[in-house]
Amino acid sequence: MIYYATILLTMVVLPLVSISTEMATSTGMEGLLVVSIKWFAFWAVGVRLLLAGVSQILRPGYTLKHILGVDEPRAYVIAQELGFANVAIGAAGLISLLLPGWALPVAFVGGVFLGLAGYNHLRRPRRNMRENVAMASDLFAAAILLIAFVLSLF
Repeated sequence: MIYYATILLTMVVLPLVSISTEMATSTGMEGLLVVSIKWFAFWAVGVRLLLAGVSQILRPGYTLKHILGVDEPRAYVIAQELGFANVAIGAAGLISLLLPGWALPVAFVGGVFLGLAGYNHLRRPRRNMRENVAMASDLFAAAILLIAFVLSLF
């Protein structure tokens, strides 16, 4: 249950609340784009990936067994390596709130990472509910981050 709540909060609720709150003082499509990138980089990339990474480092069996359906303790090192990558990307997402110039690169890196992860989940024919949620949330965040990144180029 905590897994689903974390996904819902970091991928939908908290970014939308943050965007709505800040948009009360901003106007226009350009303002919405900048604010959206800022808050999705922070919540969907920063907080979500940092939490996922810490969990993968400390509890690699959870990711392997409950999300990917792999029951092989020798694979723990692989889940932990994924956790290191998630912590690094997540930390950049958190820092992007303090250093606004980081938000766009974080949106790109996070969007590519989440898009590829979501696509990888999509290719697996026998997904459980947790993996389906991971896949859907990864693809949702990737779409928002990458569309916002591309729009920001114009």
